[in-house]
Amino acid sequence: MNEADVRERLRAVEDPDLGADIVSLGLVNSIEVTDDEVRVDLALGAPYSPTETGIANAVREALADLDRTIDLSASVDRGVPEEGDPLPGVKNIIAVASGKGGVGKSTIAVNLAAGLSQLGARVGLFDADVYGPNVPRMLGADESPRATEDEEIIPVEKHGLKLMSMDFLVGKDDPVIFRGPMVDNVLTQLWNDVRWGSLDYMVIDLPPGTGDTQLTMLQRVPVSGAVIVTTPQEVALDDARKGLRMFGRHETPVLGIVENMSSFVCPDCGEAHDIFGSGGGREFAEETDMPFLGEVPLDPSVREGGDGGRPIVLDEDSETGESLRDIAARVANMQGIVHRRKQSESRQSDSVPEQ
Repeated sequence: MNEADVRERLRAVEDPDLGADIVSLGLVNSIEVTDDEVRVDLALGAPYSPTETGIANAVREALADLDRTIDLSASVDRGVPEEGDPLPGVKNIIAVASGKGGVGKSTIAVNLAAGLSQLGARVGLFDADVYGPNVPRMLGADESPRATEDEEIIPVEKHGLKLMSMDFLVGKDDPVIFRGPMVDNVLTQLWNDVRWGSLDYMVIDLPPGTGDTQLTMLQRVPVSGAVIVTTPQEVALDDARKGLRMFGRHETPVLGIVENMSSFVCPDCGEAHDIFGSGGGREFAEETDMPFLGEVPLDPSVREGGDGGRPIVLDEDSETGESLRDIAARVANMQGIVHRRKQSESRQSDSVPEQ
């Protein structure tokens, strides 16, 4: 048994999204074979995503009959120079955005982060809504971050998440009155001076709109994917289109669209009411050729979870929580597709001989 034999076996492992085997796609970084062990490094970049977990399991099955220990690892090239990376220990940075306020963007960001953590991932949540930071309340995070002797900030931990927010740095009821350059400086300090450590995902809750904060993040931080939140109504969809164009101009992959407040089921009569319309998010995704990540109903328990500091995604008995868990899994899967497609295209272009 040698490297070529192992590689041939791995040709039986298919990538269900890219439609070919992992060897042909260039998703096998390296293979090492010893008398006791087979080490395979795969170009998988979305830890704990259901699809990539399935690919890794298929690799183990393909090598299961070998009389050797199978050691799998995963790594992708983020394409960011180490010296220019403000978050070198973070594998994926996912921005959650909306074109307008009032669509429940922060609720989706908090539940997405908690949902990814439930999958088993190490997750950070960065509340970048400088003017209206409310993520700490939604997680029940009352304590303040600590500082080290080197003046690094230790993020607050809650529900398995590492959390940083402007809300920790100002008085509870004090308004944040910053001009553009001050926003830039504060955000830069918050991600450069925080000891995030090693994370599989960083979820960034962006403020609504397409202003200074969004541009600062996209210019300074290597965002690996974006999630756009909207409600079904046309006014929200008009602004969501602006957010989509913003990410397109900065060549940031959009992982998909989430439709929030999609319907309300009356607890008394059991009938569903489309308060903000119906199907607008799905239609927007189809119109723009973007993945539709799912819809979240207008459920009082979501508000109760946010006010009470326990995201509804953590409630195993809630149908709405299940919807949000499905969305978290789809986001992770889409992030994996982005990485694997980029890796495959890069490998295949490198293998084409010059004319």
